Parts: sequence; C-alpha cells; structure tokens
Amino acid sequence: MRNLNGQQVRQLIDAKQLYQTLLAAEHELEHSFKGSMSWKKVHGRDYLYRKRSSEWKSLGARSPETDRTYIQFKDGRAAARSRIARLKQEIEAMAPVSRAMGLGRIPSISARILRRLDGQGIMGRGLTVVGTHALFAYESLVAAHFESEHVATNDVDLLYHARASLKLVTPEMRDTGLIGQLRRVDRSFASQPGSFRAANDAGFLVDLIMPQPKLAVAPEPRRRIGAAADDQAAAEIEGLNWLQNSGTVTEIGIDEKGLPVRICAPDPRAFAVHKAWISQRADRDPGKKRRDLAQARAIAGMVHEYLPDLRFDQASLQAFPSVIAEQALALIQQAPPQSSPSAHW
Repeated sequence: MRNLNGQQVRQLIDAKQLYQTLLAAEHELEHSFKGSMSWKKVHGRDYLYRKRSSEWKSLGARSPETDRTYIQFKDGRAAARSRIARLKQEIEAMAPVSRAMGLGRIPSISARILRRLDGQGIMGRGLTVVGTHALFAYESLVAAHFESEHVATNDVDLLYHARASLKLVTPEMRDTGLIGQLRRVDRSFASQPGSFRAANDAGFLVDLIMPQPKLAVAPEPRRRIGAAADDQAAAEIEGLNWLQNSGTVTEIGIDEKGLPVRICAPDPRAFAVHKAWISQRADRDPGKKRRDLAQARAIAGMVHEYLPDLRFDQASLQAFPSVIAEQALALIQQAPPQSSPSAHW
C-alpha cells in the first residue's frame, strides 16, 4: 500500500469529520423535526397538531407551553436546515482540494448510489458493500491506498441481509426497491424482472446478493427490498453467511469528484479469508481467482501492518468453519510467485 502524506491525511480527516457532522445534522432534522406542526381550530379553540408521515396528532390546546413547543419546533427546524446548507457548502468547497490531492478514489457513479441508499436508511441495516468496493472503506480506515490493480472495478456488489427489519427504511425505498433508487441516480438503470443485476447505459453493474440458506427446507427468504415488480431479486451465493455474521466497519471515503461517501463493509479479516476461499473454488473464473487471492493477501497485509491489534484468530473468525479459516490463512501467508520479501508477511 502507499501511505498518504501528512497533508493528505489532514485533508482526509477534515473531510471525514465534516461529513460526519453533516450526517448527524441530517439525522437530527429527520428525527427531531420530521413532518410539520400547525394550529387547528376545534370547537372554537386552537389546538396544536404535529404531523408525522400521514398522521396528525394533537399536542394539546393552546397555552404558554404549546406556544413554546410550536416556536421551538419552527426555530429548531429552520436552524437545522440552515446548518445543513452551510455544511454542504463547506463540503463542496473542500472537494476540489481533496481531488487535487489525489484522495478521490471511489467511482462517482458508485458514490452517488451509496449516498442515495444511505439516505434511505438501509446502508448498514439491510445492505453491506462487498466485493472490490469494500477496499475503499479499508483505505480510509488506515489512511493508505492500495495499488490501482486491486481497486479497479466497474460494478458494485451489495450484500442483502434478508433477515434485517426494513421498518427503518423510508417508505419510498419499500415501494420502489433497489431498482427505483438506482433510477433516481441514473434513469438508464434497468434489470430483468427477477434478476439480481441492474446495469446502466454505460455498462456499470449493481449486483444484489445474499447468503444461501443453511437448510434446503428453510422457508423461502425475502429476496426483494421493495414492492416494484421489476425490483432486483437477490441471488443466493454460498459462503456469504460467513461475511454477514462477521461484523462490519463503517468508513467515509472520497469519490472521484472529491466528495465524501459513507461505506459499510465487512470486517477486513473476514473479507480477506472469504476472498482467499473464493480463489480456490472450481467454479470461479480463473482471472477472477487470481485477483481474489491478490486482494486477500493485500488486505491481510494491510491488517498486519496498520492494524496489529486485529488478530486473525479463532475469536475474530468464528463465523467461518475452522477448516475453511485455517486453509484460507495458510494460502494468504504463502509468498506470491516472483514477489519481493516485503510483499508478504
């Protein structure tokens, strides 16, 4: 990996902190000031009503207390909106600097998709970023960049946690599903009914995948996020339950335009072991197998060098069968052919 220099690290930290502040402000606006508040006359008397979603609820007759509640709501919401606008302006102003300093790594289309899904309340709750895009989260975690060969990609893989509650997801997401949100980013996204994959006119792919049920007689899992007839239906893939049960890391990376985006990815140790396991599957494309193993070794090396407190031990890899974990770790620690001594650990 290539370490970021001091100026790059400072810029990355500032960008991450500013974006976290923005996300917190948006969360406050959404949860503390959601809906509206107004006075309604009932039987000749004013009552204060609060609307959330489509439901109106009375907060009581007009009084000094309800007057204060009304003023605090109106003023608080206006202040929250003003703060969000200022923070967005600051982030926009930082973007050219971050881009010029070489921090912009995440493809713009990917970042727009991830920000859209994050805003719908599903990132980290029902979806996790897997595949090559997870490496962007690990880069931000350690303030270093992988070689470009490891992160070049034209698709994003989303791991769907079908057991997760979708109650916290916005009604829009529940109605339109993943394909509806992709079309809010780029109207050219399309998928075949029941397909796990969507593609836009530029050939960028978004795959929805999920763990294969442990039991053949298990109840049919929910494959779609939304109710749209053409929403993507997650493809069941063996071994994803190990990633799903291994914990996650959430980091803020920088896209090609210099703008921040939040990524929820699997624990890097689990990701490395899973990639090593995939690299040995007979049904895997030979070219992808070589890249899988290279990524596994690169991520394991990153953990060893930058995150020494994280151990590749039984406790951290308990979601994996012990035989799978042992074989994957042995494979990771083998020196790649024609490598320098510093390329492995």
